[in-house]
Amino acid sequence: MSTTVFYKDAVIARGDPRGFADTIRALQPIARTSDLLAFDDETGRQVDLELHGSGTAARSRGRPALGVESREISLLPRHWEWLSRQPGSASVTLRKIVEEAMRRGRTERERQDAAYRFLTVIAGDRPGYEEAIRALYAGDRENFDALAMLWPDPIADHARLLAWPDGQA
Repeated sequence: MSTTVFYKDAVIARGDPRGFADTIRALQPIARTSDLLAFDDETGRQVDLELHGSGTAARSRGRPALGVESREISLLPRHWEWLSRQPGSASVTLRKIVEEAMRRGRTERERQDAAYRFLTVIAGDRPGYEEAIRALYAGDRENFDALAMLWPDPIADHARLLAWPDGQA
């Protein structure tokens, strides 16, 4: 998971959150918890950072060397029948389907939702927020950019990155 960390509206870290502990510890003492915010770069959701220990969770059963996790899924009988006709196991087939979907990338709506979640936390009380959200969902990049000029550059830039990766309009 890639994460972006903001401290008082400036980006102080981006990437694998397991490497952020030293950077964040150097900031202490932090006067207000709202001064330090971390966001998942895929979903735009605010996340908590693990600053103690390795930051890695204990592995569950499965094939830990490959990073495989065992979880339960529920499918209709017709889905199980289709899976049974595919080459390889049901798990292999499902992994291939998920990998293909991941290669296609996020949909426009997923990107808009990620930007919305991020902006709601970090810019929800800033000027132009509501109008910018309307422009975001209308796909009006020009109006969004004009409204985002009212915010600190790192916030506007990160919102654009979530909504329009690679400069997509």
